[in-house]
Amino acid sequence: MMQDADRDLLPEGLVDRLPQGAGAAVRVKRAALDVMAGHGYDRVLTPGIEFERSMASRMVGVQPRRMFRFVDPASSRTLALRSDITVQVGRISATSLADAPRPLRLCYSGQVLTIKPDGLDPARERLQLGAEMIGSDSVAAAAEIVAVAIEALQAAGAQGVSVDFTLPDLVDTLAEKSLPLPVESIEAVRRELDAKDAGGLVAAGGEAYLPLLYAIGPFDRAIEQLAETDAGGALASRIEGLREIAARIAGKARITLDPSERHGFEYQSWFGFTIYAQGVSGALGRGGTYRILGRDEAATGFSLYPDPLIDALANVEEVRETLFLPLGHDEEVAARLRAIGWRTIAALSGDDDAAGLGCTHRLEGDEAVALQGRK
Repeated sequence: MMQDADRDLLPEGLVDRLPQGAGAAVRVKRAALDVMAGHGYDRVLTPGIEFERSMASRMVGVQPRRMFRFVDPASSRTLALRSDITVQVGRISATSLADAPRPLRLCYSGQVLTIKPDGLDPARERLQLGAEMIGSDSVAAAAEIVAVAIEALQAAGAQGVSVDFTLPDLVDTLAEKSLPLPVESIEAVRRELDAKDAGGLVAAGGEAYLPLLYAIGPFDRAIEQLAETDAGGALASRIEGLREIAARIAGKARITLDPSERHGFEYQSWFGFTIYAQGVSGALGRGGTYRILGRDEAATGFSLYPDPLIDALANVEEVRETLFLPLGHDEEVAARLRAIGWRTIAALSGDDDAAGLGCTHRLEGDEAVALQGRK
């Protein structure tokens, strides 16, 4: 039997958002989605639950074991709570919108859940916002996606945005051409490069890959170091692509490069990026190029997880002008004031106190008058 002390607890990794935080969440979501819409991305809404097989079969690297799963009484098939909306957009683009003109620009927002938290972040439920360009993984598509992600975060209130570029298929490309590796060594070399472990890299047979550990940091310097390691020219097109993307967003964000970073890029192909903001811990989102399985279609996109930004903005008190409507007020006047942006709170009894209810003004006749002590 549930104890009284336990009945109001939430499961680990889940939280309520109280009014100030919920208000910040709405503003962040609206601002980001408005930017995406302004760049031609049409919004889609996806269900919170789907067949597990559908969500696990659209992208390489999707991990069903991270999803909450259960059997559907209606179909006797396994259902899963969504852990990533990107795969659902992939399903839509490959089915209902298969015949829509390409490139197809779509955006979305919604809550996603996972069984276990991601790394040091204890949250198991997060808000996910994103945009996908279906039908292209070109340099131009990647540059647009990065620029839109930056603009969306800045519109949502992020300051000091920085972007870290990576090449998810770096090892595969080099192993196939200029720096050959036995097939059985490729995964170990990827792992040690990702861990930035020089000793482990040598032990894994990747001594020739050591220079990549130093092609990291501010973009202009790091891209030159990466170019110097590319003696065989295997990375020439990718390096040129990175330069073009960086030129597109120059002055909009700080740009860094970590070409061997793999964490969080399980299904990206030639290009990936992570986005951060000053004063907000951890990454706020990731994106890059990928392929939609089944249709085998190229795509480019990003996902933002703005909860840390929402937390930061919620801690900054917003002064909201609120108008107290006394008993017997003129309802037409109140409606007119709401129409021009006023927030109103109507008295339910003569005992209601305007200041105690958080109001900044009081309606007197047809005028909003500041409460005493407020300007």
